[in-house]
Amino acid sequence: MAAKFLSLACIRNESGFGDLSPRPHYPSMPKYPKGASSSNAEGSEAKALFSVTGMTCSACAGSVEKAVKRLPGIKEAVIDVLNNRALVMFYPSFVNVSAPVSLSYKPDMTGPRNFIQVIESTGSGRFKAMIFPEGGGRESHRKEEIKQYYRSFLWSLVFTIPVFLTSMVFMYIPGLKHGMDTKAVNMLTTGEIIRWVLSTPVQFIIGRRFYTGSYKALRHGSANMDVLIALGTNAAYFYSVYSVLRAATSPDFKATDFFETSAMLISFILLGKYLEVLAKGKTSEAIAKLMDLSPDTAILLTLDNGGNVIREEEIDSRLIQKNDMIKIIPGAKVASDGFVIWGQSHVNESMITGEAQPVAKRKGDAVIGGTVNENGVLHIKATRVGSESALSQIVRLVESAQMAKAPVQKFADRISKFFVPLVIILSFSTWLAWFLAGKFSGYPKSWIPSSMDSFQLALQFGISVMVIACPCALGLATPTAVMVGTGVGASQGVLIKGGQALESAHKVNCIVFDKTGTLTVGKPVVVSTRLLKTMVLREFYELVAATEVNSEHPVAKAIVEYAKKFREDEENPAWPEAQDFKSITGHGVKAIVRNKELIVGNKSLMLEENISIPVDAEEILEETEGLAQTGILIAIDGELVGVLAISDPLKPGAGEVISILKSMKVRSIMVTGDNWGTANSIAKEVGIDTVIAEAKPEHKAEKVKELQVVIQVVASRQYCTARTVNIFGSSPACIQTTQPDLYY
Repeated sequence: MAAKFLSLACIRNESGFGDLSPRPHYPSMPKYPKGASSSNAEGSEAKALFSVTGMTCSACAGSVEKAVKRLPGIKEAVIDVLNNRALVMFYPSFVNVSAPVSLSYKPDMTGPRNFIQVIESTGSGRFKAMIFPEGGGRESHRKEEIKQYYRSFLWSLVFTIPVFLTSMVFMYIPGLKHGMDTKAVNMLTTGEIIRWVLSTPVQFIIGRRFYTGSYKALRHGSANMDVLIALGTNAAYFYSVYSVLRAATSPDFKATDFFETSAMLISFILLGKYLEVLAKGKTSEAIAKLMDLSPDTAILLTLDNGGNVIREEEIDSRLIQKNDMIKIIPGAKVASDGFVIWGQSHVNESMITGEAQPVAKRKGDAVIGGTVNENGVLHIKATRVGSESALSQIVRLVESAQMAKAPVQKFADRISKFFVPLVIILSFSTWLAWFLAGKFSGYPKSWIPSSMDSFQLALQFGISVMVIACPCALGLATPTAVMVGTGVGASQGVLIKGGQALESAHKVNCIVFDKTGTLTVGKPVVVSTRLLKTMVLREFYELVAATEVNSEHPVAKAIVEYAKKFREDEENPAWPEAQDFKSITGHGVKAIVRNKELIVGNKSLMLEENISIPVDAEEILEETEGLAQTGILIAIDGELVGVLAISDPLKPGAGEVISILKSMKVRSIMVTGDNWGTANSIAKEVGIDTVIAEAKPEHKAEKVKELQVVIQVVASRQYCTARTVNIFGSSPACIQTTQPDLYY
């Protein structure tokens, strides 16, 4: 969190990186200051950890690393671009580490609020401090980058389209062709002058970014795609200049220009760059939406020595520090990762874990920042704040997707180191071969156009090799495909962790589906009511609703919601008072309503309470399970009086998805904790053949591991392991340990 306040913070003799293997020292970088010997530095090494902000890619990290290593007295420097940190190993006798700001602090005791208090208490209150807006600078930079590429592409079209028309279209229109072929100076035509004038701004003004990129690459001793683009377009442009100048000074030489080639290449490449940054922007928008899950404010509690609340204060949620006590009211978002110290409630964690059903929380249970507290007040103790939170980890994973390269792209980068020099060699060799062939009559003279000689013909062939290789898919297609793929995924709510996930996804041959919230909507509803005794349905539901309204379970909410239909005359019906209410986790509830003992729950609860289940009730339960529904039994004063059927409806496209996967030869398996009857019915309805029911979460993870041994590549929704391509979601535990490839 300190990195949010300090542009450069040095923490001496502390290494958040652990043991690091040293990297090769750059030959041009001095290891010791001039005139110093290695003996002076021996045994006096020290480490410093710096915060480095503003890095946006691995190239930035490389530049920072090289710059630090070039400083005298620096032994080693390692940059962590994802965490915006730099570990520097140096010789204290040669390096002065003192600076206007050099701070050391204990993160468990100190945080952003302390920094602000210290700053504002300095100078008799003349200074004011506030936390910098999260991602504000990066967002504005991203938008400006998109605007720049958009403007560049539009301006290139303004000049390139007329160049294209004069060279490719107007020559077939009689009247316009005559105007284009009109001689201006000797053999120089009007059309050639127009193309020369219009292509020049595209080459040197709009395309100057490629010259800049080429210069930086060559300065660092490498040749990237910018070098090839600059060479190819310049070759086409300057050959055309040579051709038109010779035509202007010759009474019989007819020029052949390629101005449209250089202009159109630059325009197409700018279009590709624009699409790339636009796709990257869509992923950034998804990241912004993730960050919006975190609440803007939080209620900070101050406790006395006895643990009693003595003060409540509303603060910016980014000012939360470790071990803070935070109050979460019903309907509010959990402000920080932590655990419950007081209260009980149900928390909707679907936006983080993908699990649709709210999770019960009580004292000692962990909570995740950004999730929604549905009912009940919770007091939590913050344990992971800032960059350590689960939400920040997810955001960091998505951001790393924009910097991490796919395996095939890394392979392409290795090839490109040799590809650019190879293209130049091949281009020169092509020119030389055709020139020598022409010099020694290696081909018929009729092959040479009347306005050319053998040298110019050979030069055209050599330039053609370079120009054709210029927009090379090797350097453009892979990064563009990764960015467009992640961008399209983000727009559909799927966040893809890097190119490796995209590259691995096509290898998946088995997908493990959870039932609730994945194949089904995850919101239960009452679909039928079967009474075993003569009762008025309205009275029956009043008693049941009065009991269930005290429960926070989703099934209880579904029953209460259904009961409201029998009292449509009241907007917010008041149910009879329930006494001695008791919730039996995983089974049901008990209460006394209107002097009647009500028990609402499953079959096992009835058997525990010694309530007999008649044959007709058993048949109803069997029929309910056969329809993929859950049966809820209601007993009044020790006698079973009714059966409710609860259904979690299928998602509209679930069956179609399974059908498409079958056509792709991808095996689908359903693993659920529900009973076998409901599980089999759901599986049959969507078309899944293999079902594993009544499975606990740890059993689901074990099943995925077993399948990986047999099937090799398995995609699961939530229960990921190191070799799982997780394309349906992930729990925070997965994120911390295995870094899933995709999640939503």
